[in-house]
Amino acid sequence: MEKKRIAAVFGGKSSEHEISRISASYVIEQIPKDKYEVITVGITRDGRWLLYTGSTDAIKNGSWEQDNNNKVAFLSPDASIAGLTVITEGSCRIIKLDVIFPVLHGKNGEDGTIQGLFELSGIPYVGCNVLASANCMDKVMTNTILASLGIDQAAFTWCYVSDYRRDPDGCIAKIEAAVPYPIFVKPSNAGSSVGVSKACDREQLRSAIAIAAKEDDRLLFEETIVGKEVECAVLGNEEPVASIAGEIAPAGEFYDYDAKYNNAASQLFIPARISEEAMSKVRDNAVRAYRAIGCTGLSRVDFFVTAEGRVLLNEINTLPGFTSISMYPKLMAASNVDGTELVEKLIHLAFERS
Repeated sequence: MEKKRIAAVFGGKSSEHEISRISASYVIEQIPKDKYEVITVGITRDGRWLLYTGSTDAIKNGSWEQDNNNKVAFLSPDASIAGLTVITEGSCRIIKLDVIFPVLHGKNGEDGTIQGLFELSGIPYVGCNVLASANCMDKVMTNTILASLGIDQAAFTWCYVSDYRRDPDGCIAKIEAAVPYPIFVKPSNAGSSVGVSKACDREQLRSAIAIAAKEDDRLLFEETIVGKEVECAVLGNEEPVASIAGEIAPAGEFYDYDAKYNNAASQLFIPARISEEAMSKVRDNAVRAYRAIGCTGLSRVDFFVTAEGRVLLNEINTLPGFTSISMYPKLMAASNVDGTELVEKLIHLAFERS
């Protein structure tokens, strides 16, 4: 049987570039090489696309960019080409592709931008489509959609950075009227808790707004929920299934970028230490939100579960981490789907959707 050709795309112009490289190493190693010919395409921090043919170790540590065999390569939006255009010594050649596995986190990776290019290319790809990716990446849109469904979540409001700069006192008054302190301040569009901080009073709120405003032009303000941080892996297209839920015990005050990827003191508990009733509600609401927003392939849906048993949906990650400490592959493994089987299922789902 002829092997299908799959392009694993990693890196990108994102604050999560480094994590993308580590995730890509895991994914590439799990792809069954007897069934697929793997093409690796790295995107540098400044947005250059390069065809890379070296080891996954170099991807992981970042040295892949210095490989002398790298060739300029980019995905053509021309559907009749259906592949990569590779530039070599003043000429070009085409590498036809059967499917794309984007291992890209954050902006330009899971916000619908690169998914739009995939759609134009006509090549099947792993993960959510343009609209679902954009809506899940945008925290304001996610919260607004979930509110319309009646799915429980923290009290929230939002504002444009431009409105805040024009009338800071007026905006702060509206925020304080809608959300009690302490308040989490988040950029609407940024990945993996980048730019997120907590404000316990007005002075801290102003500082938190200044931090978040560096990442996006719209800001989300959320009520602080005291509870366990619980995550659920969802897999599938029209009939998605939810894994058993896992629990995060963050090393820091909350599960920020450092706690997710750099601090080994953060603990994972699978299954989550919650009641059977709460577990059932987490899994049901994960699938409900996944389907309502139009997710396909995969997503990790994050919740808070309070001591009283209240289950609140926090966010949906359409391209969750695939590092050695990431919850998504660990949750799927706990549901008897190992790494290789998971990656192959995701590839099959990409073909199924196309």
